[in-house]
Amino acid sequence: MKIEKVSQGGMATVRLIGHFQSEHVGELQKQLLGSGTQFVLDLKEVTIVDVDVVRFLGACESKGVKILHCARYIREWILREQQRNG
Repeated sequence: MKIEKVSQGGMATVRLIGHFQSEHVGELQKQLLGSGTQFVLDLKEVTIVDVDVVRFLGACESKGVKILHCARYIREWILREQQRNG
């Protein structure tokens, strides 16, 4: 997976590219926490995710993070996981 970050006016767009799997979550969290800015996640070029990533994305959304260009199957999976975990 590749992570690209573009900051503008106190807002960062974090674009994720490729296979986003559980081993990448820690690195992404570190980059997001270290940015000191608000951010949105752009998933336009994400091709494959796993359940840990889906749960991470759901947690991000519940904290107010906006997710852009989310593939339909990922969006539906996030919703199912949120419903399952109440």
